[in-house]
Amino acid sequence: MTLHKARLIGEGRPLLYATAGLVVLLSVVPMLRLLVEAVWPSGGLSLQPLREVLSDSATWRATRHSLEVGIAGTLLATVIGSAAALLFTLSDIRAKGPLVFAFVLPLMIPPQIAALSWLQVFGPSSVLLKILGLAPPLGSPNPLYSRAGIVLLLGTHFAPLVFLSLRAGLRALPRDLVEAARASGARAPATVVRIVLPVMMPPLVAGVALTFVSCIGNFGIPALLGIPANYQVLTTLIFQRLATFGPDVLSQVAILSVLIGVIAGSGIAVQGWMLTRKDYRLSGGGGDGLPFALGRWRGWIEAAAWGYGLAVLVIPLLAMLCTALVVGYGVPLTVETATLDNFRFILFDHDASARAFRNSMSLSAAAALILVPLCVVLAYFLVLKRDPLARALNVAAEMPYALPGVVLAVAAILIFIQPLPLTGGTIYNTVWIILFAYVARFLTLELRPIIAGCHQLDPALEEAARMCGAGILRRLWSIVLPLLAPAATAGALLVFMQALNELTVSALLWSSGAETLGVVVYNLESGGFTTKATAVAVLAVAATVAVMLALTLLAGRLPRGTLPWQK
Repeated sequence: MTLHKARLIGEGRPLLYATAGLVVLLSVVPMLRLLVEAVWPSGGLSLQPLREVLSDSATWRATRHSLEVGIAGTLLATVIGSAAALLFTLSDIRAKGPLVFAFVLPLMIPPQIAALSWLQVFGPSSVLLKILGLAPPLGSPNPLYSRAGIVLLLGTHFAPLVFLSLRAGLRALPRDLVEAARASGARAPATVVRIVLPVMMPPLVAGVALTFVSCIGNFGIPALLGIPANYQVLTTLIFQRLATFGPDVLSQVAILSVLIGVIAGSGIAVQGWMLTRKDYRLSGGGGDGLPFALGRWRGWIEAAAWGYGLAVLVIPLLAMLCTALVVGYGVPLTVETATLDNFRFILFDHDASARAFRNSMSLSAAAALILVPLCVVLAYFLVLKRDPLARALNVAAEMPYALPGVVLAVAAILIFIQPLPLTGGTIYNTVWIILFAYVARFLTLELRPIIAGCHQLDPALEEAARMCGAGILRRLWSIVLPLLAPAATAGALLVFMQALNELTVSALLWSSGAETLGVVVYNLESGGFTTKATAVAVLAVAATVAVMLALTLLAGRLPRGTLPWQK
């Protein structure tokens, strides 16, 4: 090896090692700390917490409930998401862009707000049902406070995950497979069942596995629908244990978190096992031009698609808006009773809501800004330099997002509950611990679009700058970063949007003065202030839709596939 080549290989290693240190701190250290606490509580080996957790009937009851709603919700999401992906990708249905946007939008709305909006649709106090004259008698139970209600909302909320994964695979489906089936006389249903779905197993299984992990680790929906019905899952059990006993039960909640991680990890392991049993490699070009003509059924199918969007998205949000416009929950909405007092109270009189808006905005923006340079450097070494260490870091970066948020939150508590080395200070019970968790959890959301953008870069530009004597930092700043700016901006906005209304992580990490929007919505609803909670939720949804529309306007300047709802 020549001295010149050796210098090229070694160039930028300090920068890569510094990046590796940050990624390990964000992704690997929290998981290791969780495992250590499970078997090494208080600095010594002890299996007592493990025995207490495993002998507690509440543990197994919550585990059974988590599996029930996780599996059933995943099955429902798979049916809905697969049907939508096939319909919107392979058929000649009209208005695909608006349909895709409407189908993906529920995924961008926080689960606790989705649950809150659905609760406003049913029950005797539903303002919307009172307007329509369909409200059930007073005293009637809300049917959503049940296992079936949790499954329904998990299935409809996470169906876009299956949709997005399968749709990405269908876009790469070779044309000749479908054309050969057509030439052999196969009709559309037979072609889909015998040809398309078998070769689409990798993206379909990936979407199903991600949906299962999301259902198992979700907190917002089981908290709002399950706790009032005394239907506990593992995430709500952890929340209630910490809320009741505080840091004294950290070892026990660490074991419960590991249990959630094991269940979620089993779903990912099944995915890997299924995909290694067969060779799914395809040859030939894909494209969007594979429409199956719907013929005389097109009008009916389009009506069904828009009807689904109306039922899952429009009606719940409309019900939530109606509730936010009355002075008290259950009061009929009329010209005389309509008021903006709830919004006025939230925006100007309620200190916790004002702090929550400031905290969520600043934490979301800070997380997005911190992740941009970190992910640009990591993607540079991963794609342009093809460094093996960067490939390992890419896998590690997926861990905090792949595992349930409650696992990361408990790990963050374990890391930061003790004073920091050297300084003696602590970030526990401050907004900084939430920022750490946000940066760790949403690292991969920023990284994916930047990696996609890196694949579209011409390496000659960066190489020419290097030949002119520019160092690696100069090349990253003046060549790579400007070219990746659209993808980095899209990723930053995705991070901002997800962090803005996050609840699962912040529900365990917030403290007085460090409230977030998701926490305020949950606390107001739990405290019986439903109209105030819906007012906060309406403002949060409005902010989410505004960000999505802004991203849509930038879609033409972004790499294909950067935006989940991009046509």
